[in-house]
Amino acid sequence: MNNLLDDESVPMITPSEVIEHLYCPRFTYFMNCLQIPQHEEQRFKVIKGRELHTGREDRNRSYLRKRFGCIKKEISVYLASRKLRVRGIVDEVLFLDDGTLAPLDYKYAEYSEKTFITLKIQSVLYGLLIEEKYEKPVNRGYICYIRSNNKIKEVLYTEKDINNANRAVDEIFKIIQKGFFPNKTKWKAQCFDCCYRNICS
Repeated sequence: MNNLLDDESVPMITPSEVIEHLYCPRFTYFMNCLQIPQHEEQRFKVIKGRELHTGREDRNRSYLRKRFGCIKKEISVYLASRKLRVRGIVDEVLFLDDGTLAPLDYKYAEYSEKTFITLKIQSVLYGLLIEEKYEKPVNRGYICYIRSNNKIKEVLYTEKDINNANRAVDEIFKIIQKGFFPNKTKWKAQCFDCCYRNICS
């Protein structure tokens, strides 16, 4: 949780931490129970991601995505919810012409027909945070794939998606509060690029 609180009594996690947990639950254990940093600043994709976010703010500050029915937007919005126990900065909050709102998140990734569960749950969490802050319905989000010429994909939210997002947050806090060592991912290929692979037995 990086020792960041929005209230003295309410610990918060970020959507990025949820993605890491879904990638492998042991991220949660090493980062938040043992307080071992990732040193993610040394990873190529993280560096590129930070560069694109800086450039994106300058290039897209006045650009409205009218083909999605966007009539207004806010950039780099900080959101936090004591109820959800989640906080984070969403790249863009889109105000749509049907009265709903939607998050737009930039990813240094290539477009795929399939929306990975990690990205979908991250989008859902931003959507829930936006809905609480603005008190407007949020039923979808958008992901911009930088490495595919900024192709944008719409992500529709279902009740199952919302339940999965809340369940992931609950799982993270269970590990943190009880301090137990969770099973690692069943996908061994994901271990190859893991910063914790040398200490993860």
